[in-house]
This record gives sequence, C-alpha cells and structure tokens, in this order.
Amino acid sequence: MLLFVDNLTNVDFSYLDPARGVVGETWLANIRLHGDLDEQSMVCDFGQVKSITRQWLDTELDHRLAVPAHSERLSLRHDGDRLELSWQLDSGDFIELSCPRESVALVQAAELSPTSVAQWCATQLMQAFANPLQKLELDFTTEIIEGAFYHYSHGLKKHDGNCQRIAHGHRSRIDIWLDDSKSPALEQQWSERWRDIYIGTREDIVGEELCQGRPYYQFAYQAPQGHFRLSLPQTQCYIIDSDTTVECLAEHIAAVISAEHPGRRLRVRAYEGINKGAEAFRHYS
Repeated sequence: MLLFVDNLTNVDFSYLDPARGVVGETWLANIRLHGDLDEQSMVCDFGQVKSITRQWLDTELDHRLAVPAHSERLSLRHDGDRLELSWQLDSGDFIELSCPRESVALVQAAELSPTSVAQWCATQLMQAFANPLQKLELDFTTEIIEGAFYHYSHGLKKHDGNCQRIAHGHRSRIDIWLDDSKSPALEQQWSERWRDIYIGTREDIVGEELCQGRPYYQFAYQAPQGHFRLSLPQTQCYIIDSDTTVECLAEHIAAVISAEHPGRRLRVRAYEGINKGAEAFRHYS
C-alpha cells in the first residue's frame, strides 16, 4: 500500500548555488509512504505522518542555509559547535560564513536541487517513523505564482526564533496597486531588483573590502543563538536602513515607489514565502 500527503508543509530556507549565490527559497513538501497495513488497517496514521514530517523539516531544513557538503566549491571547517565555510562562485567571487552549526543544513550531495535535497531528507526522515516502512519518498514543489516574485535571503538579529539566522530566505510574490489599479510593471521591476538578492540592514555592515578589485560587504551581529558573520559580493546585496522583517520590506518598497510616483495612491503587498506577508499604503486625497 502507498499513503500520500501532498502539500504537507512548506520550508523557507536558503541554499548555495554556483551561479546565483545565496538563494532564498520556499518549497512545498509532498510525502509518500510504502508499507503494510498495521493493526488499525493503516500504513501510518495521518496525524503521525504530518507531525513527524513537519517536526523534522522544521528542525533540519527550515530557516537554515543548505550547503552541498560534497561540492568541490566548498571549504568547510568545524570549530566546536560552530561552522566556518567558504563558497566559490562561477564568477570567481566567494561567499564566507561563520555561524552556529544549527543554522546550516549539510546536505550530503555534490549540488543542490529539489531532487537531491528531497533524497537527503527522505533518507534521514525514514528513521523517524516507528512503524516499519518499505520505502519513504519525499519531493518538493514550488507555489504556482502567475505574477511577479523574487528570491531573497536575510537575517533578523532581534528575532527570538530561527529567523535570527543570518542566511535564510524565501521565494515570495509581490502585488502592487497604483491608484487602485494593479501594476504588473512595478511588480516586475521589483522582481528584477530583488532577484536572488541578500537584503541587509545597514547597521549590520561591519566592514567593506576589495578582493581582486571587487567590493564585498561584511555583515555581523550577535543574536540569542550566537554570533553570525557573513561576507558577500556587493553586487548580490541590497541595503536598507531598517530591519528586514516583511513589514519593513513592504514599507521600504512603498517608500521608494512613492518617491518615484509622488501624489499617487499606493498599496504594496509583500509576501514572506507562501500565504503570509505584510501590506504598506500611501493615501492621498
């Protein structure tokens, strides 16, 4: 017998890509369990499937930076409960991260894709089920977004939960209304502006440097889970003067658009992953 649960949960995280850099992502998880019927005439109780899978994904992948542990581009050093890593990009640029071990998912693969990450998850997740299974399959899909969207990564040093991790992210849609009419042009503009971007808070910049003639930002902060430090090419960064909560991102977009289109009514709906986000407005009589 086969038991399945589609769109069981979603994970918001970032991953390292050779061309794109740090990529913010949101994936929906689908699971299939193969096995014999138990004394309840079930392969597994749906409640257990949902609870076990969500808990494992929330703990091991969600709000982490996924790293391909077997990639030749990766230089990795363990220092107690901390990790120091360097990632080489196709462009010759690099990304460096120093952080608590729990903020990184070391995926046992040479490169990351929905398939390779799902296989890594499934191998470990099968051990979390008490009922003996013949096979466990997991796959990831993305939300169908007909309009504009962007991939962004960030960190929230003031957050008590896992959002404080300096390199986690989201795949997010953006809706903008100008004078009460939907504006696909403005939505696409922000989709391009924040494509595969790291959105950083200005006060978290602790240094700027040139490496082989290319400028880098160095971000760092102390958070409840520990000290975080991240170095990125400036071309992959977008700096704002506030925190990078979705509320602040919506307000930032509204402020920029309002300055470019003075005197216009404006509504910005910025998402953080799937089915959640914040709105900002400009009203003029």
